[in-house]
Amino acid sequence: MLTVTDAVVRYGSITALHGISFDVRQGEIVTLLGANGAGKSTTLRMLSGLHAAQEGRVDFEGRDITRVKAHELSSLGIAHVPEGRRIFPQMTVEENLDMGAFTRKGAYADDLDRMYGLFPILKERRKQLGGNLSGGEQQMLAIGRALMSQPRLILLDEPSMGLAPMIIDQIFRIIAEIRDEGVTVLVVEQNASQALRLADRGYVMENGRIVLADDAKRLLVDPRVRAVYLGEEVDTSSTTPE
Repeated sequence: MLTVTDAVVRYGSITALHGISFDVRQGEIVTLLGANGAGKSTTLRMLSGLHAAQEGRVDFEGRDITRVKAHELSSLGIAHVPEGRRIFPQMTVEENLDMGAFTRKGAYADDLDRMYGLFPILKERRKQLGGNLSGGEQQMLAIGRALMSQPRLILLDEPSMGLAPMIIDQIFRIIAEIRDEGVTVLVVEQNASQALRLADRGYVMENGRIVLADDAKRLLVDPRVRAVYLGEEVDTSSTTPE
């Protein structure tokens, strides 16, 4: 579904992505792992058209989208839930969801009902201002708003950030449901344990480069991942870095 080839992104004289290559297959959940500053959010912003790659290529469903604008990518079937949620705090829950369907033509009442089925708490809060919701409810609203555009690929940036463990579990269950409904998911997440238990495959980023790529189950037991991202004390002396 998505193929990134030798993508380079620069901010002025600073190179944020150093020729990264990876792919996402239809129906998968793929996770990008890495510390702050590794380039994960920049990767998602590149894929959603907020930062164009200066070099390399991005293909979505066989089409070159390297230079396609963000609003056009939304119409093509890519939705981005950014870090920090970025809901409209002075709009109601229902108005926020309406904004997710802005690029669509025709009625979308069925999709609104579907969002309320996926996030029952949002139906209870539908007339409340988005800014008055809890952090978990705002995250649900941000995901629901993105789904209102009927994406085939959804990009999630740190969906568990700042949330209580019980809410994190709920968010990850919802992400699995989204995939089961046919939406492919690319998720950036610092909670490596949760992300790898959810995902089919994963990529580990360091300093704007992809340094590990494997099935999620294998990454979960990889000594380097366990030592650096899961906080475990393991012997990595016999493992040769890639």
